[in-house]
Amino acid sequence: MERSTQTLTGLTGPVLRPGDPGFEEELAGYQAAYAHRPSVVVGAADAEDVRRAVAYAAAEGLPVGVQLTGHGLSVAADGGVLVSTRRMAGVHVDPEARTARVAAGARWGDVIDAAGAYGLAPLSGSTPTIGVVGYTLGGGLGLLARQYGYAADHVRSLEVVTADGRLREVGPGDELYGALLGGGGNFGIVTSLVLDLFPVATLYGGQLVFDTPLVEEALEVWRRWTTGVPEEMTSSVTLIPFPDIPQLPEFLRGRYVASFRIAFNGPAEEGERLVAPLRAIGPRLDDSLRVLPYTESGTIHNDPDEPNAYAGTSAFLDELPPEALKALLGAVGPDSPVPAFTDIRHLGGALRRGARGTAVDHRGAEFLVAAVSGFFPGVGPDEVRARHGLLREALAPWTVGHSLNFLYGDGEHADEVQVRAGYEAGTYERLAALKTTYDPSNLFRLNRNVRPA
Repeated sequence: MERSTQTLTGLTGPVLRPGDPGFEEELAGYQAAYAHRPSVVVGAADAEDVRRAVAYAAAEGLPVGVQLTGHGLSVAADGGVLVSTRRMAGVHVDPEARTARVAAGARWGDVIDAAGAYGLAPLSGSTPTIGVVGYTLGGGLGLLARQYGYAADHVRSLEVVTADGRLREVGPGDELYGALLGGGGNFGIVTSLVLDLFPVATLYGGQLVFDTPLVEEALEVWRRWTTGVPEEMTSSVTLIPFPDIPQLPEFLRGRYVASFRIAFNGPAEEGERLVAPLRAIGPRLDDSLRVLPYTESGTIHNDPDEPNAYAGTSAFLDELPPEALKALLGAVGPDSPVPAFTDIRHLGGALRRGARGTAVDHRGAEFLVAAVSGFFPGVGPDEVRARHGLLREALAPWTVGHSLNFLYGDGEHADEVQVRAGYEAGTYERLAALKTTYDPSNLFRLNRNVRPA
């Protein structure tokens, strides 16, 4: 071990081991159900720190994990090397090329603010506090998805440290480029990427929230409404079971609501015309639709950013007939003993036409269902996993796969069967073959793992 310790001296960022000051803080992330417990953490300050950390792990035969925010933590490290990228937060916007070079530790809020200064916007998701790289390597289903496609469809190039300790720059046409985008962290640690920006300074968007008696009608109206909206309209609905607790506003306590999230890239008057059928459903608990700068786009979903313990599941659906909505509500509706925040996202549009050659699959799906449940006394991992299993069974007749970016938690249950369902036939085998080339010893296995063929 002495030789290995010497290998990790002289890095720009800190090298921390159990018991060192700052070790526990470096491991803290959004997922509070469990955390990485590595033998050593490298607080990488630059790509060279990452390269040396990977080379060290390879020489010692140790698995390597990477963490920024910890939102998507799947398989936690028990020993091995963890690379923390939070210090690598640089963002450089080229307004002429409409691109941003984004370092591994940047969050979407950093890119949104930097691009917004030039009237540009990235293909960010609902949460500005989430990391850019992890989101994009999983595909990246954002606020403007139906108009522009996945974030992964608009990556110009990536810098990545592979298992041999090399820092490579890859772009379209490179087989590693196609494996990284959709393959998650299976092929190396991405230290930066260059992504497209779009001339979007403002959006028409916000929420329409309907109370419990209107939930079923609202879902059916929205389901039919999605068949006629333009690609500039990206929408979703989140079904929220609010507990009856004094910390909540009185008008939300104990209610099961349908919150429609709207992001329309077009004139406000056209947005008003498009959402009129949704407003006609009935009285709203909240109606926050307005013109807002893209720099405030995180307010559309208002996702919480406090750490908590949770697990999630997902299903891509080829259609959403009334029977599917009924089955969904039967599994995770207001009578479910396990509360679930259930998101239904309308797909289609540019998502179907995205860049080929990547590993972002199930592009023909019409909707994505994602359910997240927290852990609390009486409702732990076993109860949540069983209830999410009932949801998957209920939606099975319409399911074509699931999104790896919308699976949360799982630990030892993140097995090959689960990972394969994130891809279409042949994609997993292609990735496994490339894994044999670029990571034959499966150094990068602290993830939803694609094993070498």
